[in-house]
Amino acid sequence: MTSGRDPWADPTTPTEPGAPYAGPPVTAPPGSAWPPPGYAPPGYGAPGYQAYGYPPPGYGYPWPAVPRRPRRPGQVIASAVLAFVQAAVVLIASIYVWFFASVITVATAGAPGVLDAEGLATEGTILASVQFVSAVFLIAVGVLALNRRTHVTWLLLAGAHALQIALAIYWLARLLSFVDDLPGPDADGVLPSFTLFFAAGPIVGLGLVAVGAGRRWFAQEDPAAPSTTT
Repeated sequence: MTSGRDPWADPTTPTEPGAPYAGPPVTAPPGSAWPPPGYAPPGYGAPGYQAYGYPPPGYGYPWPAVPRRPRRPGQVIASAVLAFVQAAVVLIASIYVWFFASVITVATAGAPGVLDAEGLATEGTILASVQFVSAVFLIAVGVLALNRRTHVTWLLLAGAHALQIALAIYWLARLLSFVDDLPGPDADGVLPSFTLFFAAGPIVGLGLVAVGAGRRWFAQEDPAAPSTTT
């Protein structure tokens, strides 16, 4: 029995010559070989440019720089927030004024000459209506102050706070006159003290936009706003 011999097991066994060595395998299409070290990538349009993974350059002109809008000062935001808070307080107070005007009318119906019930009821109704309108005005002006930067906005915001201060002064004078007509112990320091609560917010809100950064915010023109001149 003749055993077969593996020609690869005997180094003396002649083998058929193969193809000559052609170098490392080609991993990129012709003309896209990497540039030698130390050189920049080929320019746009050169052979093999896109094979390196470089994106084509952009076309056209760069976008013009848009000026950044300045940040609204905290004084302006605080003044607008105080306007919203004052509006809520005034709305609640208006409901109570209507209610107390009705109570006074009923309570003094059987005691003529003690108080002018009809006059107080009429005055309370008028004051409640004025306060309701002023509360709506405060809300509108507060929203406007947070979105518009004009001199008119500043006038409206300052006027809304000033109106609340004027109403508080009126209430102080009216309550002082009212408690003087009441029989019994002196209550001059009780009811008039409530006017300080209604006047505190508007005084602070007006001061925030009357001077300092709050005043300069509305005095200077917004650079990002569209120009109205031609």
